Amino acid sequence: MNTLPQTGYLRLRQILGSKKTTPPIPAIIPVSKSTWWEGVKTGRFPKPTKLGPRITVWKVEDILALLQKV
Repeated sequence: MNTLPQTGYLRLRQILGSKKTTPPIPAIIPVSKSTWWEGVKTGRFPKPTKLGPRITVWKVEDILALLQKV
């Protein structure tokens, strides 16, 4: 697993991974995009923060807390 900073924000592709980037980004939480959004809707995964109309991020602290629960 990648080393995550203690604070900051992560974009969805940093959480779910992306094989399309060079170099590829490994998944922190290996689920599909639709599974992730369903989990956000039901409360299984943390709620995002909108930084702009097309920029959605998650707090690193929330992702670390999620990983601790698993």
